[in-house]
Amino acid sequence: MKLIRIFFRNVANAFKSIVRNFSLSSASLICTTITLLVVAIAIIVAGNINNFTRNLSNSLTMIVFVDSGATAEEIAQVKQGIESIKDVKADEIIYKDKKTLKEETLENAEKGSTIYTIVSTWDDNDNPLEPEFIVSVKTANKMEKTADTITSLNKVKSVKYSEKVLEKMIPLVEIVEKVSICIIVGLIIVIVFLIGNTIKLTIYSRSEEIEIMRLVGTSNNVIRLPFVIEGTILGILGSLVPIAMTIWGYTICYDKLGGIFFAPAIKMVEPMPFTIYASLILVAIGAIVGMLGSYTAVRRYLKV
Repeated sequence: MKLIRIFFRNVANAFKSIVRNFSLSSASLICTTITLLVVAIAIIVAGNINNFTRNLSNSLTMIVFVDSGATAEEIAQVKQGIESIKDVKADEIIYKDKKTLKEETLENAEKGSTIYTIVSTWDDNDNPLEPEFIVSVKTANKMEKTADTITSLNKVKSVKYSEKVLEKMIPLVEIVEKVSICIIVGLIIVIVFLIGNTIKLTIYSRSEEIEIMRLVGTSNNVIRLPFVIEGTILGILGSLVPIAMTIWGYTICYDKLGGIFFAPAIKMVEPMPFTIYASLILVAIGAIVGMLGSYTAVRRYLKV
């Protein structure tokens, strides 16, 4: 109970200190708020990039064309060979024989069209379509290696996939992800510096009070605690506006854009629960960097 009372008393003192040093605290809050807004944007961008990358990975497929003269046993061997490849999603392999491909072609073609007329005349013996496997892979940057391995299998005629698109998209996604992480880390360092400076000035303004506490034998931890709590509170308060903007702003953007960014293939993350997770991250960043900033300032300038 005594520890709880001490804690809440320190929290109350921290709020009083923030009010008493309002000009310094407000400057720190404004800077922290602006910085966390940029962090929020970076989190949203990184989250959507990860979502796009995940969707891209889930839709990475290649079509494996098998020799039209392959027997059922040879086709089974091709399937086993594909399943044995490490980067292939073995449970998602789809096989389509010549009859199935003919039926799909007729379903997709308009009745009375030239394609429909020609395909409808094919029987099992003169059907020129090649049996195929639709293969899903796990990793985008291993598509070429996986395709080469499949091509080397007996009775595999060719492998088709959108390698040109992947060659352009993968490096771009990786660059944006790295830039987003660097921005977030850099901004966190800025917040630590800003809050640390605010606490440093607070320490200077309360130097006499701190000296009296030392003279009466107050422990170092008791002297440190109010400043650490004050920094934590400043960090949390500085995250409130970015949180509101994240939830409100992202939801509006999602609704206005219809959940699609630039192209139908680039789908945005749904606002809920994404914005809640982003808000929790912002609160955590605000609290942790506020605590670190104040603790660093206390150790460096208070020298206790």
